[in-house]
Amino acid sequence: MAGVTAEKRVVILPDAEQLADAVAARFLSRLVKITGTGALAHISLTGGSMGGRVLEAAAAHSRSSEVDWSLVHLWWSDERFVPRGDADRNDGQAFTALTGVGIPAENVHTMAGSDDGLTLEDAARAYTAELARFADDEVGGWPSFDICFLGVGPDAHIASLFPDRPEIRVTDASVLPVRDSPKPPPERLTLTRPVINSSQRVWLVLSGADKASALGLALAGASYQSVPAAGAKGRSRTVFFVDEAAAAKVPPELIDAEY
Repeated sequence: MAGVTAEKRVVILPDAEQLADAVAARFLSRLVKITGTGALAHISLTGGSMGGRVLEAAAAHSRSSEVDWSLVHLWWSDERFVPRGDADRNDGQAFTALTGVGIPAENVHTMAGSDDGLTLEDAARAYTAELARFADDEVGGWPSFDICFLGVGPDAHIASLFPDRPEIRVTDASVLPVRDSPKPPPERLTLTRPVINSSQRVWLVLSGADKASALGLALAGASYQSVPAAGAKGRSRTVFFVDEAAAAKVPPELIDAEY
């Protein structure tokens, strides 16, 4: 396939359940390694069904008890601007899945809800300031996430960066308000591409035949403006974790059987 991006790798699991289990095991292994040294682990979470399944699998895994969760900080790559507690919010599934693992409340950095008394623009500014509290000078005014989880929509959107929208092109901000989103709800908050790509590892997790075209385009070097998933890249690793249904258009040379 012409234009394939060599540094992107693909790990294929048979189905969504085994996919969630495999990603959860790798996630915990990485957290054990980081927190075992006494270092903080900054993790950017995503929404979607696979995001929730991975967290549920991680919480239930035997290695969860080996993680020093007091050193783990959770962030979100995007959020729906709806009231806190609304079923549409991305953070709800994380709260449900990770209840009981022992993450201090101050380590959980949620984006504002529409009932917090802030405008959408104010909410973007507030999360920008929160990121800046943990800024890594090497990358910018935000932390370098050890792992940035991303889902990929059938249209190849990541976070709330949608195809052919202005947000995907912004490089001079860390958090943006999104209005008139092509996918409901219409108002959202999103990290920008520079923040995502400052992560040490970007792990894109997707399942289902409806994601096959988006995955194929992302791996073939399509323009990130039209295929946002093509523009996601970790500083150390960029891995697409997919099930067999989503992998129909994956070039064989990109499949990583060992990672």
